Amino acid sequence: MAVSVRDVAAAASVSVGTVSNVLNRPAKVAPATVERVLHAIEQLGFVRNDAARQLRAGRSRSIGLIVLDVRNPFFTDVARGAEDRAAEEGMTVLLGNSDENASREGSYLDLFQEQRVNGVLITPVAEDITRLERLQAGGTPVVLVDRHTEDDAFCSVAVDDVEGGHLAGAHLTAIGRRRIAFVGGPPSIRQVADRLLGARRAVDATPGATLEVIEMTALTVLEGRRAGEGIVSRAPDDRPDAIFAANDLLAVGLLQALVMSGDLRVPDDIALIGYDDIDFAAATVVPLSSVRQPASLIGYTAVDLLLRELGLADDGESAQERAVLFRPELVVRESTGG
Repeated sequence: MAVSVRDVAAAASVSVGTVSNVLNRPAKVAPATVERVLHAIEQLGFVRNDAARQLRAGRSRSIGLIVLDVRNPFFTDVARGAEDRAAEEGMTVLLGNSDENASREGSYLDLFQEQRVNGVLITPVAEDITRLERLQAGGTPVVLVDRHTEDDAFCSVAVDDVEGGHLAGAHLTAIGRRRIAFVGGPPSIRQVADRLLGARRAVDATPGATLEVIEMTALTVLEGRRAGEGIVSRAPDDRPDAIFAANDLLAVGLLQALVMSGDLRVPDDIALIGYDDIDFAAATVVPLSSVRQPASLIGYTAVDLLLRELGLADDGESAQERAVLFRPELVVRESTGG
């Protein structure tokens, strides 16, 4: 049977209120009494019921984080950055993986509401964020992660994906490539649409260059391999001479398909660039060029913005804007001739 606060109080010969003060406000209790209560806790193996305490307080010490794909190392790094900042305030991060599925995203939002989290950090699946508006109106702050808005309705932290797409497209045209393919999807994901927009602007500004869009159903290695196999099966004159993948996982799958074909060389026949610059981008069989995002910093900053919304962080001269937009960085490696 679980040990209760009353059991601890009886063993330490103090009131239940004194035990509560030792657990929550030890400075109000005489040192000798604190020591006696802590000894009783240790002897009995008492574990405090944080769930009940959170119900009474109306809030937990947790923050909900929902990402598009926890298998993607980019989002793993975002979560690590969020955990680092939350830990500085004695908070924990509850991680949910929407798997690019709106219904699953909604289930996590329901769960986090039931858990009375302090706030929600989320990379939304779709453009429609009315559910998030209702959540915030109900008193749960929301911070958009890897996604920005045109208005001031939400705090947000992201990278300028239009600029990132332009960096990738401009790099491919600068090295002389003219038949460029963009591999990404689904287009309902804002980041995919923005990266395509940036690449299109770079290609349109280059005489003789064309941009083909190859739409995939997910941003995974398997989908990248499927796209690559389709390109390999084409006649040589019908293949692109460069590919911009919407993220590094797609790029890794594409690289596998191109290399395994046996008669296509990267970058000689087809140059390839990804997006995110995940850790193993530099360790692929042909080191992968990529557009780098500061993933850990994105997560860290998202929690910092949430804490400011809650009034739990310093709002001095270093206070940040409600919307933080980082600039991406082009990283050139062997897959584009670097």
